[in-house]
Amino acid sequence: MYEFKYHRATSARQAANLLVKADDAKLLAGGHTLLPTMKQRLASPANIIDLGKVAELKGIEIKGKTIVIGAMTTHAEVANSAAVQAHLPGLAALAEGIGDPQVRHKGTIGGSVANNDPSADYPAGLVALGATIVTNKRKIAADDFFQGMFATALGEGEMIVKIIFPIASRFAYAKFPNPASRYALVGVAVARKGASVRVAVTGAGENGVFRWADAEKALGAKFSAKSVEALKASAKGLNGDMHASADYRAHLIGVMAKRAVMAATAK
Repeated sequence: MYEFKYHRATSARQAANLLVKADDAKLLAGGHTLLPTMKQRLASPANIIDLGKVAELKGIEIKGKTIVIGAMTTHAEVANSAAVQAHLPGLAALAEGIGDPQVRHKGTIGGSVANNDPSADYPAGLVALGATIVTNKRKIAADDFFQGMFATALGEGEMIVKIIFPIASRFAYAKFPNPASRYALVGVAVARKGASVRVAVTGAGENGVFRWADAEKALGAKFSAKSVEALKASAKGLNGDMHASADYRAHLIGVMAKRAVMAATAK
């Protein structure tokens, strides 16, 4: 690693101020992306701001018809939360499927969302549920937040404080994981809230998470696994790499969508 200055923030305000005032500063949440890139000398920030002691960025609570999750809440805490399991069990299941126990007990929802890895699980969940990302400066709809591979709407000196999830009547996420990393080769999240149906795909798109309009239309007419059986996703604009071709990922989108709907309608 290169030399850097370490700061341990104790409040969200202090962290935000440091982010603006410190030269070439980066926030440290779970560290699963930042630390490896620093070790490989692919990143060399002059200042690191550790959010691990900022208590106000942690926690889960029910507010009306929403679940509010602090940015520094770990994947394991989301997965094991009685509130999430009771009101949005599909989100608990999504968190339980991230990485391995070590990753789930250290990685945070805010860190994952801010990083916007094209194969991460949370972006699909946020977009399908129509979540709102709350920063120290504003509120951003999930549809507007994710702006391409590793790119987000976060601006200069802006950090995620919490995420607001509407409680859907039906929600589930299904993925075909890379057996080594557990990242999604393809993951599909399906949500139904009233007459609205949203379907989001991760792991497949060249520009990261995206919505599948054909599936939304079919499921809006009838929310059933049979509604997506005949649908075929286009391979245009999908990733092709050593793990899976674009055509195979297009096939997996249909398979994972059907599994997600089956999980969402199981109870």
